[in-house]
Amino acid sequence: MIKRKEIQVIKKGDPKVVNAWVMYDWSNSVYQLTISSAVFPIYYNAVTRHGSDFMVSFFGFKVINTVLYSWAIAAAYLIVALGSPLFSSMADYTGRRKGFMRAFTIIGATGCGMLFFFDANHIELGVISFALGTLGYGGSIVFYNSFLPVIAEPQDQDRVSARGYSMGYLGGVILLLFNLLMIQMPELFGFTKESDMPARISFISVFVWWIGFSTLTFRYLPKYVFRKRRSGGHILTNGYRELELVFREIKKSYRLTIYLTAFFFLMMGMITTMFMASIFGEKELGLTASVLIPTVLGIQLVGMFGAWFFARLSGKIGNLKALIISVVIWIVICIYAYTIRGTLGFVVAAIFIGLVMGGSQSLARSTYSKMLPETTTDHTSFFSFYDVMEKLATVAGTFSFGIIELLTHSMRFSVLSIALFFAIGLIFLLVLLKKDRAAMAT
Repeated sequence: MIKRKEIQVIKKGDPKVVNAWVMYDWSNSVYQLTISSAVFPIYYNAVTRHGSDFMVSFFGFKVINTVLYSWAIAAAYLIVALGSPLFSSMADYTGRRKGFMRAFTIIGATGCGMLFFFDANHIELGVISFALGTLGYGGSIVFYNSFLPVIAEPQDQDRVSARGYSMGYLGGVILLLFNLLMIQMPELFGFTKESDMPARISFISVFVWWIGFSTLTFRYLPKYVFRKRRSGGHILTNGYRELELVFREIKKSYRLTIYLTAFFFLMMGMITTMFMASIFGEKELGLTASVLIPTVLGIQLVGMFGAWFFARLSGKIGNLKALIISVVIWIVICIYAYTIRGTLGFVVAAIFIGLVMGGSQSLARSTYSKMLPETTTDHTSFFSFYDVMEKLATVAGTFSFGIIELLTHSMRFSVLSIALFFAIGLIFLLVLLKKDRAAMAT
């Protein structure tokens, strides 16, 4: 039972609550930076390759190492996509969305910590631990995003969303700087140059950081968002039924329908790029950790500026136009990445990825938040639908990336396919912009 004294009435714009929400970006973004972008992809390739042999055995099945990597991401996000309606239903029924967010945080952080034991003799353990880290990260975001329209006024959501991404970049950079120092100068920490211990310790550092700083988030975010449980239906099916109801509501809104279609293709490209960029640089271009990790750090620093820049730009020209500009830049980046051959080309591409990565993610989230019906209090279900779309897009993008590499034996064609995803998303955004202009003219 929900006790009345435990119910918290939310005052939008409460600095303490907003700061707590932003702090979760600070705490969980170390997964994106150290695990999905920088240290782990390089370590994974080193562990799973034998000279020019990229084949690994996974429970007896032979598969290309980077194909297995992309499919592990796809599998984790597929579980999140299929399970999030159930989790959201249970959160609505019990009023414990923060509790579910904490549970996924523990799963994700523990998965990252388990990577400490990953080596050439424990391929299955490493891949499963990575998938658990990805699962925990993706699952927690379902509930994290649903808090945005609850804690911030509509006019503040762009700013708060961008602030979250900026804090995430900053937190990720700080921890990666420590890990970079340990990997580049292992002697300072008592390790030899050949030791893999610095990389393995970096996985433990993600566990400690993610768990530690998220306690500040869970201390101040509201325990119960609304005053009563859902009634009727069944706790195991309510989420799926509510997704169906949300889907019906979305179909009534031309703007939401077109926007979410565009969003699906944008996420196919964007998140796949974020996951596969470093492993592409290491495997296809032969770049070393001494190049890749500082480059990823640079992406985060540029990303902080990018999130701020696109938030300001959206305030001047509107969310859709700013998002369209970011997508055009993404397309150019992907086409350029197909042609690059060395370090300089990769660094140039990385700078522009940093510029648009944070800005486009932040704009995508806040644009959707603004499009929700003003009368709804069912933010969890609407954001559950949003997150299901994002997770399914991630599944489609990373799985396609692996399939294309499997068929062509080249990651370059996989990169080129990402440009196509962005181009399709751009078409739908332009259609939406045209409709909005026509509506304003009348």
